[in-house]
Amino acid sequence: MTLNSAVSKIKWRILPLFVVMFIVNYIDRVNIGFVRTHLAADLGIGAAAFGLGAGLFFVGYAVFEVPSNMLLQRYGAKAWLTRIMFTWGLVAACMAFVQNEASFYFMRLLLGVAEAGFFPGVVYYFTQWLPNHERGRAMAVFLSGSAIASILSGPITGALLLVEGGGMHGWQWMFLIEGGFSMALCFVVWFLLDSTPRDAKWLSNEERDAVAAVIAAEQEQRAASRPAHVSAFTLLKDPQIVLFCFIYFAIQLTIYGATFWLPTIIKKMGHFNDFQVGLFNSIPWIVSIAAMYVFAVLAARFKKQQFWVALTLVISAIGMAVSAQSGPVVGFIAVCFAGIGFKAASSLFWPIPQGYLDARIAAAVLALINSLGNLGGFFAPATFGYLEQKTGSIQGGLYALSAASILAAVLVFLARTRPAAQDGSGSVGGKPAAPGDAKARLNQPA
Repeated sequence: MTLNSAVSKIKWRILPLFVVMFIVNYIDRVNIGFVRTHLAADLGIGAAAFGLGAGLFFVGYAVFEVPSNMLLQRYGAKAWLTRIMFTWGLVAACMAFVQNEASFYFMRLLLGVAEAGFFPGVVYYFTQWLPNHERGRAMAVFLSGSAIASILSGPITGALLLVEGGGMHGWQWMFLIEGGFSMALCFVVWFLLDSTPRDAKWLSNEERDAVAAVIAAEQEQRAASRPAHVSAFTLLKDPQIVLFCFIYFAIQLTIYGATFWLPTIIKKMGHFNDFQVGLFNSIPWIVSIAAMYVFAVLAARFKKQQFWVALTLVISAIGMAVSAQSGPVVGFIAVCFAGIGFKAASSLFWPIPQGYLDARIAAAVLALINSLGNLGGFFAPATFGYLEQKTGSIQGGLYALSAASILAAVLVFLARTRPAAQDGSGSVGGKPAAPGDAKARLNQPA
């Protein structure tokens, strides 16, 4: 009972805080999609430069994610997560003062560096505070922040773009206000967050001891089963892991392609102000969140995970293909249809690698899949921008997203959903049929 009361207090204290942080984080990351036309008019930043700058965020994020997590363990979650939030808010606010393409590139890259480590830092935080059986539900609540932010980002950013005065444009005020809010929230984070359960004065002594004991026991168990060394190169020798990376990369391509270029599609539908564009921008995400729930229920009832992932990818492909060859209004409706697919696919995908992977290396492989997959956030906007600059249309990019989704839908049937030991083959990622050989491979450096 002591442990249960401690877990309940922990969840009520930290989960709402992390959800709010994630919402603010996501808005500061994607608000750039709403100011493309403003940057073009005021600074002369063209489509190709905009696409490259939007994508450079993910390069900085990917490169500095691991070092940031190492520093979090050194300096403590309270100090480091607060630092991450303050610096991303500062950089997001300074986006108001970009002058040209070079400064735009630099600030987007710097924003990725500033945000690096936030998501894995929160995941690590959960391992220090919550028992294994509670972390899945905690992660589901935390990830809801992304869904909520997808809906809120449009109306909030659109409304702020209407602010004028003080010798600054609306897009400058938007960056200053949204970045400033992130910095202000740091004071709340510093006050409410503790690095370890031992630091939590809002837990009783018995509750602190109960949490610390169960976390220590679980960490000892994980340490006993962890291989001595598994490098990324070793993991990528397994074709199944490469396949997982590509499928998730294709999903992320479509998600971020839609995220950064949907406001452009909406503006072509009519003479809307920025707030109205923001309201329209929320519609596909509302539809997609409802679809995520429906497909999750269907996949749980009818146990064919590969089929459901393939089906949602095909839906995404059809929506993107139709949007490529339609007018703005039909194109917007088609993107809403595509959203049903790509958002559902992003959640239905993860049980496949989780079911296949050896528990000893699952954490490392899932992090690798996430890191490589999120590079879709670089390639999608960069490619869209280049194509529009050269052809005057994003039609080619939409067709490319459709083709990537179709290819991923086919390849998902090649992905194993069970450990290799259960289907008679051996590999790095799955639980091999020959335990002795498996350990040798797991511990062998690339």
